[in-house]
This record gives sequence, structure tokens and C-alpha cells, in this order.
Amino acid sequence: MSADENTGDESGVPMYVAEAVMAILVMTMGAVVMWGSWNLGSGWTTDGPGAGYFPFYISLILIISGGGILVQGLRKRNTELFASNAQMKRVATVLVPALVYVGLIQLVGMYVASAIYITLFMIYIGKYSALKGAVLAVCTSAFFFVLFEVWFKVPLIKGWLNPLGFLGY
Repeated sequence: MSADENTGDESGVPMYVAEAVMAILVMTMGAVVMWGSWNLGSGWTTDGPGAGYFPFYISLILIISGGGILVQGLRKRNTELFASNAQMKRVATVLVPALVYVGLIQLVGMYVASAIYITLFMIYIGKYSALKGAVLAVCTSAFFFVLFEVWFKVPLIKGWLNPLGFLGY
């Protein structure tokens, strides 16, 4: 533990809470895969297993495993600290902007969202000047635009607003 993380604050997220949250996430992921597999056809057909047969049973294993981890974690109640409040705050400074970025991709597309994300990250986390952050972000997004759209002919998501639609891509 580094000096800046050891602030004397011994409160935070206990281990059993982290285990329970992860178990619920694993079970949720298993349920989503199971639903999709069921819709694909998870049974046995005349040709053999349906398209969703193996994913269905793998998702069933995930749900059972997640349930076991949840029960075990709540039964043991390991109160050892998983992460302190200061550590969770540092994680949130990266996680929250990343979640906003993913949502922004749907709205303005990959390239514009990436330029905004890189700029803000460089300014607030990296402590670079706004000009340096914006220039590097625009150059990076432009490079990946040329790489994917022009050279590889692989279109990436443009978003609902499609702010780069004037370029013809």
C-alpha cells in the first residue's frame, strides 16, 4: 500500500459485499446468456444440438456457480477490507467517465466520443493543458478514423447524431 492510499481511513467495502456483488453479476451474465440461448434453440434437434445448446448449459453452470459463491460469501461474512473508501474513489474516477464514454458512443459515435474522452482524461487525470489534450485527442481519433474507415474499410459506430456524416462515411 502506497503512502497516499494509507490515510488512516479504515472504512470501506468488506470482502463479503464484494463477493456478493460479483456473484450477482456472474449470475446476471449467466441469465442473459441463458435467455439468448433459449431464443436460439437450446434443445436437441434432429441434426444434433441446437445453436444455443452449449451456451445454455454453460450459462446454467455460471448461474449455479454464482449462487454458490453468493451463499458461501454471505455465510462466511469475511469482514476483511476489500477496498478502502479512498481506493474506491480512485476506481470511480476512472470507472464513471468510462461508463459515460460508452453511453456517449451511442450518441455521437466512436471517433467523437473518443476525442472527448481522451481530452477530458488528459486534462483532469493527466493534468495536461487543454490545448495539448485536445490536439492529441483529435489526432488520435483522426488516425483511427483513417485506419479503420479508409484503409481497412471497417466502419465503426457513428452514433445516432452521426456528427461526421458530412465526410461521407
